[in-house]
Amino acid sequence: MALLHKATLKPTKLDLLATWLPDRPWYAGSAGVELVSRGAYRFDDPAGEVGIETILVSTPDGPVHHVPLTYRAGALDGADAWLVGTIEHSVLGRRWVYDGCVDHVYAAALAHAIRTGAGQAEQYFEVDGRREVREPSVTIGVSGAVDADAAPVGPVRRVVDEDNTLVVTDTVELVVVRRPGAAEAAGAALLGRWNGQPTSVPLAYVRMR
Repeated sequence: MALLHKATLKPTKLDLLATWLPDRPWYAGSAGVELVSRGAYRFDDPAGEVGIETILVSTPDGPVHHVPLTYRAGALDGADAWLVGTIEHSVLGRRWVYDGCVDHVYAAALAHAIRTGAGQAEQYFEVDGRREVREPSVTIGVSGAVDADAAPVGPVRRVVDEDNTLVVTDTVELVVVRRPGAAEAAGAALLGRWNGQPTSVPLAYVRMR
């Protein structure tokens, strides 16, 4: 489960992404254009240390981009080239925001979601001691889940950032689809649909090594 905080962020996530996205090889939009959020979903870090959120964004008339992010209380060693930026969180303080594809916590969470069929984490707020569930803005499903008892993912060994992003670990290869479209899932995949996308489309794949 993912605990959310009612907080102010400076800069906002969309402002941060508007600066970072135009330099990505898979970005199909114009620089300097305001981004629109199409939805988001979260995974849970079992250790409770790293926030894991995937945001779907587009320009007003452009394609949707699939952007996994991790939020950390400090810098991730060896990942400076994948730093999206820092934000000031009114509850948690400064957070280092990374492209999730380089973060082993995201890789483990994505692989777990697909291999076990777990999907996304339930999101909630704590309001006066009560749990208030937040309805998801993206509906997540899994196709062709594989062995739930497979070995742990391990560290991220290599990331290839092209039209899609390949994440290589000791036991699996993950393919993160950057511009989700109408393709059908082939094999073990994470699927999603959101407002404006009425049918489920592949968001990521996992392949055993």
